[in-house]
Amino acid sequence: MHEHPFRRLPDVAALAAWILLSFVAASSGALWPLGAWYAEIVKPTWMPPGWLFGPVWTVLYAMMGTSAWRVWRVGGFRTDRAALALFLLQWMLNFAWTGIFFGAHAMGLALIEIIVLLAAIAATAWRFRQHDRVAATLLVPYLLWVTFATALNFALWQLN
Repeated sequence: MHEHPFRRLPDVAALAAWILLSFVAASSGALWPLGAWYAEIVKPTWMPPGWLFGPVWTVLYAMMGTSAWRVWRVGGFRTDRAALALFLLQWMLNFAWTGIFFGAHAMGLALIEIIVLLAAIAATAWRFRQHDRVAATLLVPYLLWVTFATALNFALWQLN
């Protein structure tokens, strides 16, 4: 017997909400746009082209939201409040980095912050793995990208 499609609506709505929450972090780019300061700083030769960041972050935010939703589905905040709290912590750090780097132009502080972000993502993936291996795996590309971004942040700080 097939399940009625309307019974799945709350699950789909929750997935959409977690993905939307993840994408809200991207709004930090509107608050602190690149501007002339960024155009004038020295960049390493291995810096990816600017057009690449939008598509990469689009995929990563969708994967992050799906990952959190998969853990939330297991039992919400009742099952493991720490797992979803870690997700929200890394989300806030993700949002804040843009303001520190592009808004305040504080490359050194942004470097420290992104290292904390990297640790928070790793902790989130580790905690998510206890509930859902797919959820943890969905965070691996994000972890790898932020590892690369940390090296890039270090290079920008050194060059400038």
